[in-house]
Amino acid sequence: MANRCTRIPEIMFPREGVDLSKWAVIACDQYTSQPDYWAETDKTVGDAPSTLRLTLPEVYLEDADVAARTEKIHQTMQQYVQDGTLRTLPAGVVLTERWSGGSCPRRGIVLSVDLEAYEYTPGSASLIRPTEKTVVERIPPRLKVRQGACLELPHIMILIDDPDRQIIEPLFEQTASYDKLYDTDLMQNGGHITGWFLPNGPETEAIEAKLEALCDRETFNKKYGCTDAQALLPYAVGDGNHSMATAKAYWEEVKKGLTAEEQENHPARFALVEVVNIHDESLIIEPIHRALFGVDADELLGALTDFYNGEGCKAYVADEAPKSENAHFFPFCSANKSGVFIVENPKWAIPVATIQTGLDAYLETHTSAKIDYIHGTDVVVSLAEKPGNLGFILPDIAKNDLFRGVVFDGVLPRKTFSMGEAHEKRYYMEAKTIVK
Repeated sequence: MANRCTRIPEIMFPREGVDLSKWAVIACDQYTSQPDYWAETDKTVGDAPSTLRLTLPEVYLEDADVAARTEKIHQTMQQYVQDGTLRTLPAGVVLTERWSGGSCPRRGIVLSVDLEAYEYTPGSASLIRPTEKTVVERIPPRLKVRQGACLELPHIMILIDDPDRQIIEPLFEQTASYDKLYDTDLMQNGGHITGWFLPNGPETEAIEAKLEALCDRETFNKKYGCTDAQALLPYAVGDGNHSMATAKAYWEEVKKGLTAEEQENHPARFALVEVVNIHDESLIIEPIHRALFGVDADELLGALTDFYNGEGCKAYVADEAPKSENAHFFPFCSANKSGVFIVENPKWAIPVATIQTGLDAYLETHTSAKIDYIHGTDVVVSLAEKPGNLGFILPDIAKNDLFRGVVFDGVLPRKTFSMGEAHEKRYYMEAKTIVK
């Protein structure tokens, strides 16, 4: 069982009769610059039982009353448990299908993962790793909410790389034989979600065994063209990494007071997540482009050329994309210059890692220059027309490259990719206890 990172949880869920369209609320780290969204959510919920009362929307993190809000959250958690608003289901998993406006739904499995198998520090070789850099400063305010909480409501989405769709997708051909746990619209443009409950038994054992097979060394090496020198990566945190990092920090605290035996099954050791196949058709992975401000185009391109040449690559500016397959290239534009910046024989596995490493080095020595991360090529082009600005267009990210990038380069550079719009993020629905 050395590579089994999952655990079949005892999920907590609202009792019959709770209005789930008011219960389920979007992840707390969304709409952080839009207090109106949260005011409207508050109005929609009213006095009804809701996960809004069990989480702290991050729009309020800097407010003066954050300590009082946190205390109220802890009290409401206790109240929902004591008055039966939340009930504990038998051990099992939930299959979840979420329609949020696209042409196909997102399908996932809600289960627990072992925080002992997760590490967010750079260079980690743990079986569960973040895709992007964890900003450690973001953990303490979130930890305050978790300390004193009796349960967790996760918005964590963990990705697996299953191109043949063997693990999650076949389960949805059998939903007619499963118990439907929920079927509800989601507030504020969130679409519709359905969940089916699978009790612990042969079916969940088969799911866990297939997930465990993602750790098969021979298959893994073949999939990514790597050797045993690269750490296995069956699970990558796609969304909610700071929530996962907070759960880990909390577990490390709790663990100190426990014997080895008590640590084995302590509820805080396991985090509730939704596991989704990166090849799920609903997941649209979009590149995030780079816009630079306060730069001279020739000077910037010259400095980048020198940087990559110094790293043993061959870098140059051309009018069009290179013929060479062993090259990363980036169309660029500015007020008086456009072309393609090319890096041959790159040291990095994916293009975004190549360009961001060079830009980071440049920005370190050019403190008056600024960078922004932009969705949509049209926005980059319009920004780049202004004097002193330059935009790099990044290529689309192949789904296979996302895992490859983490396997070979470690965590991906910040702002590598965007996965869905704000309203498509996970809504809180299931809960799990984190106290004995």
